[in-house]
This record gives sequence, structure tokens and C-alpha cells, in this order.
Amino acid sequence: MFSRRHPYLFFLVIMTSVICSSSVIIAFISGFSSTSENRSKGEKIGVIEISGVILESTDIIDQLKNFRERKDIKAVVLRINSPGGGVAPSQEIYKAVKRLSSIKKTIASFGSVAASGGYYVASAADYIMTNPGTITGSIGVIMEYTNLQDIMDKIGIKPVVIKSGKFKDTGSPTRALRDDEKEFLQTFVNGIHDQFVKDVAEGRHKPEEQIRKYADGRIISGNDAVSLGFADKIGNFEDALDFAAELSGIEKGKYQTVYPPKEKLSFIKEIIQESASKITQVTFKNENSYLLH
Repeated sequence: MFSRRHPYLFFLVIMTSVICSSSVIIAFISGFSSTSENRSKGEKIGVIEISGVILESTDIIDQLKNFRERKDIKAVVLRINSPGGGVAPSQEIYKAVKRLSSIKKTIASFGSVAASGGYYVASAADYIMTNPGTITGSIGVIMEYTNLQDIMDKIGIKPVVIKSGKFKDTGSPTRALRDDEKEFLQTFVNGIHDQFVKDVAEGRHKPEEQIRKYADGRIISGNDAVSLGFADKIGNFEDALDFAAELSGIEKGKYQTVYPPKEKLSFIKEIIQESASKITQVTFKNENSYLLH
């Protein structure tokens, strides 16, 4: 017999069969448990995190679109912890949030900071929930540049510029701004600021004058945001989830939170993101001198 002629091989075959059978049984039990757990948790609420400086919008927009199209996601909570960022990315996310909120209940939940561009994207949600001490507001636009002309004169560096128009090198660090350039840039910033105010007013369903009254770049606390109409409720992240469930007709505690799959970051990208996070904290403390919004 095979078992007598090849005892070691026979033993190996038997052990392999046992291991494979055990794996199948464990997988079946795990799958059954997972299915039962999902069923017991009931309906799903999507959670999208917007953290750090807003420099690009593609990933967030994809996440918003995915949750908008998924029939099993009944509501979405945006967990925002951002001091702002670029104008265009903030506007793109604002539009995507607005589109989502027209289909599913969308709640913005503020962490420690939800200011400037971070507040911009939140204003498109159906409701805003904030902590009492959250730093928010800062509705404004900033453009900065450093004038190095005096240093260059001291070390004898003479810049040479050839340009097609008088405004092409506006903001060059090698010279001071002319009066017409200051007027041009101020008009440009004011135009972007008007877009900011109008979008917030539209998203919050408030008169533009009410928003503009406090849209001078000032930061406000979460408590003040509620009293001034810039937010709706005081509450933490868990409160926001429960509120989203309530608005969607889901029984309290009978929901499952769903997060988008996290991107596997390279070591270099992790370092860059960590550095950007630290820079954000420093520049926010420095008179809101982060990029644009």
C-alpha cells in the first residue's frame, strides 16, 4: 500500500489535507461571523476625513462620488480637521459636497480646526456640528511674497528680467511692488474673497450680508459659530454620527460606519505629509498665513 511504501509522503499528504480543511472551515466561520456582524450593525454611514492643508482635491472628490453612488450608504459625515489651503481645491471639494448633500444627508463634524478652506468645504453640507472650542471661521483670502531686494543689493546681485507685459513678474522677490501692481493684486484677492463669501452664503442658506459681516479673516470659536449661524450644533464626532443616523431614519446605535480604503503611502510621501502637517500648525498660529484660503 501507498502508506506503507511511502510513510513520510503519506503523512505529509494527510497533514496538508487537514490544514486545508481547517482553513476552509475557519474561513467559512469567519465569513459567517462577519456577515452576521454586518447585519446586526444595520445601515451604513460613510465617513470621509479631510485633514491637513487642502492642496489637492482628487482623492476627496473620488471618495465623495463613491459614497454618493453607493446605495448602502444612507448618510455621510465629513470629519474636518483643516486650517484651509488652496482656493481651487477647496472650491472643487465644495461643489462635490454640495452635489452629495443634494442626494444624501451630509453632516460636517469639526475637529480642532476647521477654518478658511476647511470651513469653505463644510458650508456645503446639510448641517455643521462643532466642538465648543473648535477654531473655525477665518473666511478670507491671503496672498504673500517676500521682498529680498535689500539683501540682494548688499551682496551685489542684480536681477535681469525680460517680460512680455508689465504684470508678468508681479510678486517677484527681487523688487518692491509698484502701486498699480498692488491695486491689481488687491482687486484679484477681493474677487476670490467674493466667491468665498457667496458660496458660504449659498451653502448655509444665509443672506450674503450676514456672512460678509464676519468674513474679514477673523477666527471664531465653535460656540460663537453656532450663535452667529456659521454652524448648527455643538457636538463631537459620535454626536455627528448619531445625528446623521437620526436624519436618515436609522435607529440610534444601529448603524455601521464605513471609511474609504486608505491609500498605502510610500515612505517619502509619509514624510512629506507629516512635514506639511507640522507646517500647517505653525503657519496657522502665525496670523493665518497659510496658502490663500
